[in-house]
Amino acid sequence: MILVGTSGFSYDDWDGIFYPSGTPPGRRLNFYATKFKTTEINSTFYRIPSPSTMSSMARRTPHDFEFSVKLYGGITHSREEGAEEKFREAIKPLLDSGKLGCILAQFPWSFKRTEENISLILRIKDAFHDIPLVVEFRNREWIKEETFEFLERNEMGFCCVDEPPLPGLIPPVAKATSKIGYVRFHGRNREKWWKHEEAWERYDYLYSEEELRGWIPKIKDIDSKAEKTYVFFNNHRNAKGAINAQMLIEMMGEMQV
Repeated sequence: MILVGTSGFSYDDWDGIFYPSGTPPGRRLNFYATKFKTTEINSTFYRIPSPSTMSSMARRTPHDFEFSVKLYGGITHSREEGAEEKFREAIKPLLDSGKLGCILAQFPWSFKRTEENISLILRIKDAFHDIPLVVEFRNREWIKEETFEFLERNEMGFCCVDEPPLPGLIPPVAKATSKIGYVRFHGRNREKWWKHEEAWERYDYLYSEEELRGWIPKIKDIDSKAEKTYVFFNNHRNAKGAINAQMLIEMMGEMQV
């Protein structure tokens, strides 16, 4: 099963492009769920949400809607004590509702392949042992067979990415290392990737049909090895991610059903 959606859904600059003009923020998820069957919650990287917020998201979506939740940065980046327990409590309503597909642990480019960092990944896996975990690396030195074997051995998914072909960044490798396949499209805005004034500039990119078409065989191959595959578009500026997600769904025909 392939589920396609966007990384985040509540953006003001989507108003009048993806959302009907004037859609209140509190109604955005309701509308989004009429177009897609999954979304990746990114706001959880910056702060641990309240359980009531997660419960509200579960209530406002259809029974077959699924969420991927990005792990709190205090766990993956700054190592806050006790953050794992607080995060588990926050996402419990999604887990209880059966709508939590997986959690995504995204590590920064500075996160190199060391024994200490491998141990951290295993501690995170242990803390969330009953929830499918997907790992996104930003540093190219992780891309080797030993990494894929490590993830497969510990039943963790590998996050495949599409991003600019710049030195040190992750190449567009298509791998499935667990029952969850996972692909994130970040855009190919190489000019703004490292040099930008606002964070959104990095993700200001619209994929062409030709660029997306090149990924379709890879996504199919990933899904042939996984039970479920999530595909998320993080090129969110001016709803470009939503536009590309709809394009991909159309190009892949009925494969999302």
